[in-house]
Amino acid sequence: MALSGLDIYKKLPKTNCGDCGVPTCMAFAMKVAQGQAEITACPHVDKKVVSELGAAAAPPIRTVEIGAGEWAFKIGGELVLYRHEKTFINPCGIGAIITDQMSEAEIAAQLEAVKKLSYERIGLMLHANIVAVKSDDPGKLSALAKKVMDNTPAAIMLMSENTDALKAGLEAAKARKPVLYAATKANADKAAELAKASGAPLVVKGNGLEEVAELTKKLGDAGVKDLLIDSGARAIKQAFSDSVHLRRTAIKKVFRPFGYPAVFFPGEMTADPVMEAIYAAVLVAKYGGLVFLSKLRGEVLFPLLVERLNVYTDPQRPMAQSPGIYPINNPGENSPILVTSNFSLTYFIVSGELESGRVPAWLLVVNTEGLSVLTAWAAGKFSADVVAPFVKKSGIEQKVKHHKLIIPGVVASISGELEDELKEWQIIIGPREAAHIIPFLKENWK
Repeated sequence: MALSGLDIYKKLPKTNCGDCGVPTCMAFAMKVAQGQAEITACPHVDKKVVSELGAAAAPPIRTVEIGAGEWAFKIGGELVLYRHEKTFINPCGIGAIITDQMSEAEIAAQLEAVKKLSYERIGLMLHANIVAVKSDDPGKLSALAKKVMDNTPAAIMLMSENTDALKAGLEAAKARKPVLYAATKANADKAAELAKASGAPLVVKGNGLEEVAELTKKLGDAGVKDLLIDSGARAIKQAFSDSVHLRRTAIKKVFRPFGYPAVFFPGEMTADPVMEAIYAAVLVAKYGGLVFLSKLRGEVLFPLLVERLNVYTDPQRPMAQSPGIYPINNPGENSPILVTSNFSLTYFIVSGELESGRVPAWLLVVNTEGLSVLTAWAAGKFSADVVAPFVKKSGIEQKVKHHKLIIPGVVASISGELEDELKEWQIIIGPREAAHIIPFLKENWK
């Protein structure tokens, strides 16, 4: 049964030292109860208490650290079935696969794509996280792992049911803490020994969920804690069903044998690259822990990365663009200046209209705490006493010869106050809708 914050608080030192990163022991206890912190984050808690509370207070889906170094990431640690209930916590990993059946040119192209396909969005760099290398030959698996090590900073998953091959791959990639794939009914004991000796996460591959439960329980009892699950499904309907069943059973029934992130290979479910992209989108949204594409292509990867960003963004916290000056289409000293909020959707719509209209302009993005223009105005966060100081401090006056500022039409009411605050500036009321910006500029800006 899940422990309450009060149950956990009674076991803590109650010193309110803050060494756990939380101001008080009660606040820390509440975080542990909600699965947002591990009991071991308190450096002063008794070891007996850690042993007693560790499993009971752990998230229903275990948090597993993938990789090491620059591109290390976490998956799992989830607490809810639907993100609007609270939030999803650790974004799934998206990766590519290279095998010993590929030519050198194909392998090089995959690794180059891992490095090159990187996109900046709202101040974040989005890219694939992990490369799976597959071979049952120890020498070939080791060589493939070394190529990934030498050519990308990505995390690595070693794929073979031959534990000798996994051992050879581990030797080549141990600095990257690779994921081992896979423990099956036939090799579970050897795979467990390898995972325990290396500390590497281990994927359990079963022939259906019943076999998965048997294997995860067996490996857990053997001391292997960082597990992932491949149910063995290679059709999208079954994979989707298994993914939902794993998450629902782990969270609603606290069934620990299913409480691990899931691994999916949509490329093994279809030969059609378009359908593979669609299947991957379904599995990114519906509980995939690691999702591997047969080939990384920008037109597929970018939408998946944006989908992942949206799914794993806290719905209670708006997505915000960094405040500042954004030059659009190489503006000059006579280009118009527009001001908007830092709500990401607003920024992308306004900047997108300017870019597609090929109008050089300066876009001033004001810090409205991620709220849209009208919402920020209603909350007092897009007012003259907010916009005026930002304009003065932004440095835009050093970039242009004129003093004309275009504000959104929906906040025309602040124009008078802005003119009082910015006495040297002419405040121009722009259109209410972003779609009308280009016609407005062509008609009114000379």
